[in-house]
Order: sequence, then C-alpha cells, then structure tokens
Amino acid sequence: MNATFPADNVSATAAQRRLHLKRRMASLSRWLHIYLSMASFAILLFFAVTGLTLNHAERFSAQPRIKQIKGKVELNWIKVEDSTVDKLAIVEHLRQTHGIKGALSDFRLDESEAAVSFKGPGYAADAFINRQTGEYELTEMRSGLVAALNDLHKGRDTGREWSWLIDASAVLMTLVSLTGLVLIWFVKRRRLSGLMLAGACGMVCYLIYLFLIP
Repeated sequence: MNATFPADNVSATAAQRRLHLKRRMASLSRWLHIYLSMASFAILLFFAVTGLTLNHAERFSAQPRIKQIKGKVELNWIKVEDSTVDKLAIVEHLRQTHGIKGALSDFRLDESEAAVSFKGPGYAADAFINRQTGEYELTEMRSGLVAALNDLHKGRDTGREWSWLIDASAVLMTLVSLTGLVLIWFVKRRRLSGLMLAGACGMVCYLIYLFLIP
C-alpha cells in the first residue's frame, strides 16, 4: 500500500495549476487572435492594397483633373487691414460657391494679394485674391481615387481623426502579431518550425536592407 506524502500533494497541485494557467493563456490568446484579426481585417486589407499602389505608383497613377475658376468676394472682406480680414467669410464663400473639399491648410496675406490653400487626400485647391478688386482665380486639382487612397495610407492631409485611426490600426496589427506568436508557442508540433520561419523571414528582410538597399 502506497503512502501519499504532503509534499507530493503540493507538487501535484502546483503542476495542475500550471497546466490550468497554460490552457487559460492559450485559450485567451486564441480568442484574442481570432477577434482582433476579424476587427482589423478591413484595415489590414486596405493598407496591404495601398502598399502595392504606393510601391508601383507609376502604374496606378492617373492624370490629375485640373479646373480653373474665376470669381469675386466682397471687398469689405478683403480690402481692409490685415488684422481685420474676414478669413472665415472668404473660406466659406469658396467652399459653398465652388464645392471646395479638404481642410484649410494656409491663408497668406500681403499688401496686394491673399492666397488661400485647401488640402485633402488626392486633392488640392488654391485661390489667389486681388485685395484691390476682390477678384480671384481658383485652381482645383483632383488626382483620382488611387492618389486619394495613397494619401490615406500615408496620413497626408487627412486630419487628426484619420491619424488616430492609423495609430489604432497599428496597435491592432501589433496585437494580432503578438497573439499569433503566443499561439504558436503552445502548439508543440509546430512551435519550432513556426518560430524558425518567423525568424527566417525577419532575417531575410534584414539582409535585403543590409546588402541590397543603397
């Protein structure tokens, strides 16, 4: 008849706890990996596709459409001292009259002219206003859908909110990658080959950077 010693019971209990914790961690990692992957699927697809269009911009770029327009603003908005120029009225007039898109990026003044610039993804508009007559010339350029998507990828002229989305997508994709590494660690039959493949891919990228990039 075998006797059971307290030390053996403690050791068995500790082993069971470690096994339970290991299973919980694997289950949590799997759950996080699946749902984070689904949450970031559209974002990952967007950045993957626009990564290709950016890398081969000469193949996907289209001829920009340029439109030139003439108009006039109220003289009392512009023919005053620099400190009292009605910038808001001028900007809103340009937006409402010509359907200007993009955010206001610059409003410059000198003695004879005011220059108003708008920027957006794949879009630019510049108006030059004569301060003596109120007459202006507006040049609007639309670079097409692919150019707009490329600018969204780079976060150029996209505003603060889109910048937050880029940050959030970076965090999501980082978590997806980390949970994938944690998952492969719990799959004993694939652990070594998976980690070796990840390491090999990282080394290939480093070697390309080291030897093939001027």
